[in-house]
Amino acid sequence: MKWHHVRDNWPAFFDAITDRWPDADETDLEAIDGDQHAFVLYVAGLTGQEPSEARDEIRDWLTGELPSDVVMDPHHENHSISLSGKFISDGEDASDDDARFGDDAGA
Repeated sequence: MKWHHVRDNWPAFFDAITDRWPDADETDLEAIDGDQHAFVLYVAGLTGQEPSEARDEIRDWLTGELPSDVVMDPHHENHSISLSGKFISDGEDASDDDARFGDDAGA
């Protein structure tokens, strides 16, 4: 995932953050409000690491999956649906039976 996913959906990441950094405090996270630099410094303080080490740890954490709260968010879901439109052939309606177009695995 990218940082903008985290920033734009900051509260939805609180559980994932406290799973990775159990000493993280929700009140502190609310104050950070998705600011990446502030979060790096916060993780560095929690773990006793240098900011560069904390940044690397956060980068590793970002390789994980988006939390379900983010995936199910209407904004994220609508964006994903709009991106899927590039896979629909001309003349095909997204709600049509794919068998009619020969691209359905069951056809």
